[in-house]
Amino acid sequence: MPGSAKTLTVVTVGALVLVTAYTVTMGSSGWLWFAWVVLVLVTAGAATAQRN
Repeated sequence: MPGSAKTLTVVTVGALVLVTAYTVTMGSSGWLWFAWVVLVLVTAGAATAQRN
């Protein structure tokens, strides 16, 4: 996986930690989880595109 895809993966995992921490402390936010799912899809697309 090239550097840009690795960076995006690290950002995605960091965002998961932040969204989970926010959910635990402040309560669930559907928009944050939706944004995280979109970020996961973008990351998966970038990783797939880099393989080809």
